[in-house]
Amino acid sequence: MRVVVVVIAALMTLGLAAFGVVAAQKATLSSSAAELIARVTSRDQGPNAPAARTAPVRVADASRSPIIASSPVPAEPVAVAPQRVAQNTASAAVVAATPAAPAIPAAPGGTAAGTAGTPASIAACDKPGGMGLSRIVEIDTTGGPGFGFEHFKQYDFLRMNEIVLTFDDGPWPENTPAVLKALADNCLKATFFEIGQHAMWHPEIAKEVAAAGHTIGSHTWSHKDLARNPYASDIELAKQEIEMGVSAVHAAVAAPIAPFFRFPNLQHPPALLSYLAERNIASFSTDIDSFDFKMRKPEQVIDSVISKLQKHGKGIILMHDFQRATAEALPELLHRLKAAGYKVVHVVPHAPVTTLPKYDEMVAQQDKLSANNTRPQGSVFHTIGEYVGAPAPASANRD
Repeated sequence: MRVVVVVIAALMTLGLAAFGVVAAQKATLSSSAAELIARVTSRDQGPNAPAARTAPVRVADASRSPIIASSPVPAEPVAVAPQRVAQNTASAAVVAATPAAPAIPAAPGGTAAGTAGTPASIAACDKPGGMGLSRIVEIDTTGGPGFGFEHFKQYDFLRMNEIVLTFDDGPWPENTPAVLKALADNCLKATFFEIGQHAMWHPEIAKEVAAAGHTIGSHTWSHKDLARNPYASDIELAKQEIEMGVSAVHAAVAAPIAPFFRFPNLQHPPALLSYLAERNIASFSTDIDSFDFKMRKPEQVIDSVISKLQKHGKGIILMHDFQRATAEALPELLHRLKAAGYKVVHVVPHAPVTTLPKYDEMVAQQDKLSANNTRPQGSVFHTIGEYVGAPAPASANRD
C-alpha cells in the first residue's frame, strides 16, 4: 500500500511539471507576439506614420441631407462616371410674357422689364381714355429668329386681337415727336426701326424715343435696298450698310438698343439673313403693312390699318414715323383700335445688341465735322427781330 501511494505521488509530480512547461511556453509565445506588435506599432506611429483611412459611406435619408459615416474598412479608389447634363440648344424665340395688366418702364433701348418666369404686372393707364398696354413680351434673339408672317412663319407670340406697333425711317422732326405724344397719351410702347443717318442727324429725337421707354432697333445706315446692286453682289458692302446703321443708332441714343432689324423694302437676301443669325440679331417683317408712305391723308392710313386688321385679327403693324399723315392719324387710329377691342403688346429684347468697333469707327468718321457742334441748338442762336406784318385796319376790328 505504501508503495502505491509513492507511485501516485510521483505521477502527480510529473503531471504538474508538464503543465508548468506548457504554461511557460504559452507565456513565452504571448510575450513574443506582444513584443512584435509593439515593435510594429511603434514603427507605424512614428513622425512619418500615415493617417488612418476610412471609407465614406453615404446614408440615404429621404427627409435629411446625406450623412457621411466612417467605417474601419480600408478605402479603395472608386471610379465615378462623369455626369452628363442635358442642354437645350434650341433657340427659344419668346422667352417671357407678362399677363394682362403692365407697365414697368422698359429701359432705354427696350431692355427687359422683368425676368423670364416672373411676369411683372402692368399698371392701368392713368391717362383719360388711354388704351394702355396689354402685355410685354421679351424676345431672345439667339440665332436671329424672324417675326412677321409676311415672310417668317415659325414664331407667333401674339394672341387673337393683339397687335405690335412698329415705326420705320425715323427719327424725324415734328413727325416722330407727334407719334411719341400720341403713344404717351395712351400709355403705349412701340418699336422704332431707325435709319442710322436720320439718328445721327437728329440724336435729340432718338434720345426722346429711348427716354420714353420704347424699343429701338435699326433699319440700315441709309435705307438702301440690300437685294439690289451693288449690295446684292457685294456682301461686305451690304454688311457695312447694316452694321453702320446699328452703330449709328446706338451712338445717337447713347444707350443700349435692341438686336432688332428690319430690311428696307422688306427685302431679305438669304445670305444676309444668315449673317444676322450669326450676329444674333432678329429680323422683323410685318403682318400688316399700312403702306402709309403712299398716303397723304390721315383717314387713308386709319382705313388701311383697320381694314387689314379686320381680315387678320392680329399682327405686327408696319407704319412710318417719317410720314406726316401717319403722325396725324395716330391719335384717332389708337382710339378706334381700342374701341374695336384690340390690345397692344410691347416687345423688348432679352439682351441688347453689341456693336462692332470697325463700324463704330466708320460712323465716327462720318460725323467728324460735327466735333464742335455739341451745344444744344437753342443755346447757339435765337431770333432777336422778326417782321410780323402791317397792323389790321381799324375798320376790320369787330367784337
